[in-house]
Amino acid sequence: MSAIDAADIAGPDGDVDALLACLGKAARAAGTALGGASTEAKNAALLAAAAEIRAHAGDVLEANATDMRAARDSGLDAARLDRLALDETRIEGIARGLEEVVDLADPVGDVIAEWTRPNGLRISRVRVPLGVIGIIYESRPNVTADAGALSLKSGNAAILRGGSESHCSSRAIHACLRRGLAAGDLPETAIQLVPTSDRAAVGALLRLHDYVDIIVPRGGRSLIERVFEESRMPVIAHLDGLCHVYVHRDADPEMARHIVLNAKMRRTGICGAAETLLVDKAVAGTHLPPIVDDLIGAGCEVRGDDSARALDHRVTAAAADDWTTEYLDAIISVRVVEDLDAAIRHIETYGSHHTESIVTGNDAAAERFLNEVDSAILLHNASTQFADGGEFGMGAEIGISTGRLHARGPVGVEQLTTFKYVVRGSGQVRP
Repeated sequence: MSAIDAADIAGPDGDVDALLACLGKAARAAGTALGGASTEAKNAALLAAAAEIRAHAGDVLEANATDMRAARDSGLDAARLDRLALDETRIEGIARGLEEVVDLADPVGDVIAEWTRPNGLRISRVRVPLGVIGIIYESRPNVTADAGALSLKSGNAAILRGGSESHCSSRAIHACLRRGLAAGDLPETAIQLVPTSDRAAVGALLRLHDYVDIIVPRGGRSLIERVFEESRMPVIAHLDGLCHVYVHRDADPEMARHIVLNAKMRRTGICGAAETLLVDKAVAGTHLPPIVDDLIGAGCEVRGDDSARALDHRVTAAAADDWTTEYLDAIISVRVVEDLDAAIRHIETYGSHHTESIVTGNDAAAERFLNEVDSAILLHNASTQFADGGEFGMGAEIGISTGRLHARGPVGVEQLTTFKYVVRGSGQVRP
């Protein structure tokens, strides 16, 4: 099915269920073809897509400007505007992201383990694609390229449903991906973008169990909750990024300042941005005031408990819901805790199991934190903003999975595969 056919089905009076069924059928057929595609063909398509992104950067910027105007008119908040915005640097980052996926090892066909039984049967566990992946995301247009590239490299067909606020930007990027697929002699329907901003398309995709094997949502809590409630397929979920930095009593004060400021303020609208700062009571008087000064100087609002407010009058009172709020903005909550045990209890009580960091020169304390905190990503003496598949050397990512089954942490090409068993014999029959 061509993009023109899909657009016709999705017209003002179109049947969204029929549209998604057509996309699903096309994706299933494309997925079968991709399962046997060579690494060279997939890489050629990705390199061609990167070249198309650069060649058509003006078109992408023009489309993004349209989205940005509409988003501002609708009152979209600053954090989501930042995630939506593209410029030449970000577009070059999208192109480089495609090229970085090219450099990743192709997981398809990788032999995870192999052994021989006493009867001579040779058994192998081999990586294979998941099949067809439905990816639902909100305002980040770069996810169109990231998700498409990772799905392609891992041999999966993808149906992408971007947010309505990024519709024009995503279409422009998707057009480059389609031209790249054509250049690599791969089905253009291997990466499809739902060509309607009708919210009913999300529900239709979540019901498409005959064609879609897994759903990956990336967005706010309301989207994730809807996907969990309505999906007929398994879900790899990216939940809230309620990330913590804990400044331990043995933290170097200058290191703590640099890490906290970066973790909060480098980019406030990403899921790895720190939302809560925990400071050990033993060093709160020495370590916290300079950190607060840095944060406020950078334009961050600081909300704290009574102990934090006693150390700096500029800290406003934190409410109960501040400990469970993913601000995605220049706001941070601060609590002074008794010790490492109290910090771990706070994170377990209020956290979202995403990313946490401890700043300390005490290796034993660090190991306890790393071993006992139940989150997808744990860091020692490093900013939470490193919670990113690219920073892990995994190329682009679809999201950070906070679940426990199948995938946890950055979801890259390896996490978009499953496995099968291949058994080779020489005439054996079971007695």
